[in-house]
Amino acid sequence: MRPIGVFDSGVGGLTVVAALRRRLPRESIVYLGDTARLPYGTKSAATVARYTASNVEFLLDRDVRAVVVACNTASALALDTLEAPVPLWGVVEPGADLAARTSRGRVGIVATESTIASGAYSRALLARRDDLEIVAQSCPLFVPLVEEGWCDDPITRQIAERYLEPLLAAEIDTLVLGCTHYPLLAPLLQEIVGPEIRLVDSAEAVAEVVARELEPEAASGSPGVAAHRLFVTDGAARFERLADWILGERGTPLELVDVASAERR
Repeated sequence: MRPIGVFDSGVGGLTVVAALRRRLPRESIVYLGDTARLPYGTKSAATVARYTASNVEFLLDRDVRAVVVACNTASALALDTLEAPVPLWGVVEPGADLAARTSRGRVGIVATESTIASGAYSRALLARRDDLEIVAQSCPLFVPLVEEGWCDDPITRQIAERYLEPLLAAEIDTLVLGCTHYPLLAPLLQEIVGPEIRLVDSAEAVAEVVARELEPEAASGSPGVAAHRLFVTDGAARFERLADWILGERGTPLELVDVASAERR
């Protein structure tokens, strides 16, 4: 069976891969981490759209039967510009849908600068519930901290407390983790906000949607063992260490590729 394609700017999208593997264990997955051009969250919309198009083209060249844009920034800024011959999902709409269904009325959003500036989550939430009160906070330091592997570090805690202060002051009841890197900080963030505030993981939300829409096709396919391929555009050694942790296995094989050179041709 043809694989599912997934891409992100770095290692964070592997939280989507892990969620997909739990829900669809027989599905093969091709993952691209565009680590050479990380982070996307501080780039212009035009740049993110260009990167996104080249990443999707890379996955289509690997004969994927569906694509998950496992990057909130790309989902917010570039998803509407894409045309693909296969099903295509971003992470903003599934995350907003879950938050709108479960919130008691006050939703906080943490995401990259570009995602917050786009207003994508606020629009998606209000389209589902116009009674929601929404507080958004950009957290530009979270992605590099996760990529460094500092998910449970005193420095990360101090930064997270500073970012979350205005959201807690607004008495939110739900916190949307609007970047697929952020679920790796979930234990720390939950400690800071307390047990009464629900964290909404966009990675789990999009995996639920993909599983629901692809499962009938998966069930009709012939049984087999899933075969996964992980591609990165730079920093393979560090990516491998984090991939082992996120996916819960050691010696994750990586393939180094140059997506940017293909874009220039």
